[in-house]
Amino acid sequence: MHDIWNPWHGCRKISEGCQNCYMYFLDRMRDQDGSRIYRTNNFYYPLQKDIHGNYRVRSGEMIRVCMTSDFFLEEADVWRPEAWEIMKKRSDVIFFLLTKRADRIEKCLPPDWGEGWENIFLNVTAENQRRADERIPILLSIPSKHRGVMTAPLIGEVKLGKYLDTGLIEEVIAGGENYDGARQCRWEWVKSLSDECRERDILFAFTETGNVFVKDGKRLRFSSKKDQSVYAYRSGLSYEGRRPVFNLVEEEPDFFGFDKYVPYFDEKECRECGMRIICNGCSRCGKCNNGVQLQERKNEAR
Repeated sequence: MHDIWNPWHGCRKISEGCQNCYMYFLDRMRDQDGSRIYRTNNFYYPLQKDIHGNYRVRSGEMIRVCMTSDFFLEEADVWRPEAWEIMKKRSDVIFFLLTKRADRIEKCLPPDWGEGWENIFLNVTAENQRRADERIPILLSIPSKHRGVMTAPLIGEVKLGKYLDTGLIEEVIAGGENYDGARQCRWEWVKSLSDECRERDILFAFTETGNVFVKDGKRLRFSSKKDQSVYAYRSGLSYEGRRPVFNLVEEEPDFFGFDKYVPYFDEKECRECGMRIICNGCSRCGKCNNGVQLQERKNEAR
């Protein structure tokens, strides 16, 4: 996906949410070991340029970091300083950092972090109430311009009201669990989070149900990720609220605006996607049913 940057790959399981880790599952399908941690060939992705000398990741995009690892993983200490330098250089791009290692955030921040960088969106995972109460207070204690909470995989009821009341959390994301051993996600858990965010006008995104979703006593099974996403969208539980505002700084300002990123959503493929509310937009990769038309529109736009 065009909105993911995995500078390193592999991780160690540390909490309940890691039990059925999707990365471990997918690596196993490739005859690989998810616990093997290594720096990837994609390390410099945010700095890559096309044949015209333009950055492939365009100004204003949001990039999700370490989706097959953890940005604050101990084994990545040797690589992290250079990753920070890359994100500093691309001050015109938003970097979504998600971690289960909240206790390591402060010691791993760059020396010039100060009150936080405007282009860094710092998030912690809260798969259940125990982990919410463990990680969110740490997140709130660390100076940062932007903070969020990911309740995925949501494997138990989570109450966030007292943390949302601080006004320091700008976004909450919820989703169920997938692949081997997927545990159930329940409607009432998601509804509770949605209600808490609506009461405070905070963006809430219900992105997918997971393989097993329970509503009104009925156990629903979804084998298709697309079906999960559509169900989440049609549930009406997502809430746009106040969107985080990132005051990005461009390294080389483009006064004509030609390089500004404007998310594109295909009316057929993206219309009922649970991720749409927080999505970077369609990459026009050509892999979906409308691939040819999307590529043609991309060429016309340029």
